[in-house]
Amino acid sequence: MVDGRCRAGAAQHPFKPTLSAAKRILTETNRLTIVALGSSTTAGTGAGDADRSYPAVLEAELRRRLPDREIKVLNLGVGGQSAYEMYLRLEAEVIPEKPGLVIWQTAVNDAIRDIGEEKLAKILRKGAHKLQEAGIDLVLMDMPWLPREGRYPKYDDYRAVLAKTANESGVPVFPRYAMMKNWSGSKQFSEEEIVGMDGLQVVEAGYRCLAIRLADGIAAELGEGREPVKPMN
Repeated sequence: MVDGRCRAGAAQHPFKPTLSAAKRILTETNRLTIVALGSSTTAGTGAGDADRSYPAVLEAELRRRLPDREIKVLNLGVGGQSAYEMYLRLEAEVIPEKPGLVIWQTAVNDAIRDIGEEKLAKILRKGAHKLQEAGIDLVLMDMPWLPREGRYPKYDDYRAVLAKTANESGVPVFPRYAMMKNWSGSKQFSEEEIVGMDGLQVVEAGYRCLAIRLADGIAAELGEGREPVKPMN
């Protein structure tokens, strides 16, 4: 079973977000909508079918851990999109869904295309502000660990921009890079289980693990999630 392996290194790279808006909405209405906004990782490129994308697995996990609550995870992933293209969708597609939480997976395409670090920071700041003004919690997902990320010389610089901008905006970061690197280093997964043969796209085991670790943090913050198994260090 993949799930136990997913928590390898959880103590070293915890995800403990503060989600005050989502918590309030769930308490008041007994329901919560989460929007997963992103590119190919969110859309589920490399998964066998839509039910194995990370948003679908996250929804199933949260429903299991929060019984008697109505949880919906809406997948708004579009492969290849840039941070700016996603930002433009906030007003028309994301905010009208009235989510309590948005998980924004972005920046990898911007790093690969080298759009400019300050440009990325500005887009992320504006996006965070727009969602916060609408009373919506935001989690920014860190960029992925890639076995051959040396192909992109400024990759770490863009990761630093995402982390710095999130910190300045008061937004929690889901530590995907550190998690994926730990999974690979633990030898409990092969690289091909986490990142496919092209060295770029996440595949099914990686998607499931992302969803499990997101669910661990979100359910713990919402206060009613079932206790996950003891982390494997």
